[in-house]
Parts: sequence; C-alpha cells; structure tokens
Amino acid sequence: MTVGIFITGTDTDVGKTWTTIALMRRFQQEGLTVAGMKPVAAGCEWREGVLKNPDALLMQQYASLPTRYELINPYAFEAAVSPHLACGDVEFNLEAILDASVQLRKQADVLLVEGAGGWYSPLSASLDNAGLALAMGLPVIMVVGIRLGCLNHARLTLRAIQQAGLRCAGWVAVQIDKTMPGFDGNVAFLHQTLDAPLLGVLPNLLVADFDYLAAKLDLPNWQNFDLHQDA
Repeated sequence: MTVGIFITGTDTDVGKTWTTIALMRRFQQEGLTVAGMKPVAAGCEWREGVLKNPDALLMQQYASLPTRYELINPYAFEAAVSPHLACGDVEFNLEAILDASVQLRKQADVLLVEGAGGWYSPLSASLDNAGLALAMGLPVIMVVGIRLGCLNHARLTLRAIQQAGLRCAGWVAVQIDKTMPGFDGNVAFLHQTLDAPLLGVLPNLLVADFDYLAAKLDLPNWQNFDLHQDA
C-alpha cells in the first residue's frame, strides 16, 4: 500500500518546500520509504545541460531511494515567473505527470507532491494546482505562511480544497517573519476556526535543519490518507 499527499500553500514563498522535506524526514523516522515530486517548476537552473529546480533537487536528495530527476520534476522552466508564463507554448501532458507519480509510488511507501504557488495558481493555460491535485486524487496538506493576510488566505484555501471534493489531512503554520507581532494569536485563531488538524508550527530558521523541523510535526491520522493498492 502506498500513500500520496499533495502539498499546497496559501501563497508562494510560504514554506512549502521546507515543510515537504520536513515531512519526508518525519515519515522516514517512522520507518517508511519516501519519495518527493514537484511536477511543474519555474525558476530552474541549467545543470549538466538539463534544467533543474532547486526544490526538486532537495526532494531527490532526501528521497529514501535513488530517483531519476525527470520523474520528480517532469516540467522544468527557466524563467522565474508563474509557470503558466514560463512554459511558453509548451503543452502539458497530464498523463505524463500521472504516469511519473505512479512510478514513484511503486518505489516508496509515501509520495509527497508539492504544488507551485497557491491552490489556484496556474501551471499552464489549462491546468492549475487545484486541477492537478484533483486529477491525482490525493488528500491535501495546506502550508500557511503566518503573515498579514494569512487568516483570509488560509480560510479561503481550505474552503476551496473542500469544495473540490478533496480531503484536507491537516495544515502546517510557518513562521515567515520572526518579529511578526501577533504570531501566536494568528496561529491560535486558525487552530480554532479551520476544519482541519494543525500538524505543527515550524519556526523561522536562517539555515534549514530538516530533522529539527521534522520533530515539530505530527503526522495526520492514517484514515485521512488516500491509500492505493499498486497493481
């Protein structure tokens, strides 16, 4: 049996990647094998003649087993703009993304799929993160960057996930600004009002320490996961 989870955020730059890697480490600490996937990424860099994304490279680094980069990040674009602009005239093949996810799920107990930007951020002219998560049929973990405006963004994002017919397995609060006034009060308000479990609060760090961050996270109840039997 394998578990798949889609990681979305209330906006861009809210801590999705660090949360994803911390979750990978947290699952590994439970004795599970884990793979990561970032299906679409912009702002990629040329490495050995191939465009690669720094976030996707982190997922490759922390995967339990060696994984081909093209499975982790099927669509990589150089321009550091919204993917729907960076992709130019490239037509997305949704089946290719789904096939890559199936291959990754065959080699790990858990697959974490990180979206690009927020829930409704476009990935191409015809696909956004919401559509991708729905096509993959995965439960969602929502990353909330605690900053001005996050209360509205978090509540709207959760409602959109639920209206799409997908289960929110939980949410993670990320301290983006160490000096933000009212940080604890904002987290407490969301904890009281969001109809999803709080999985943890990640502190502001200058340098990533994913084992430390993993220790700040709880895993969702297994009944909140979408379980698939591999053929």
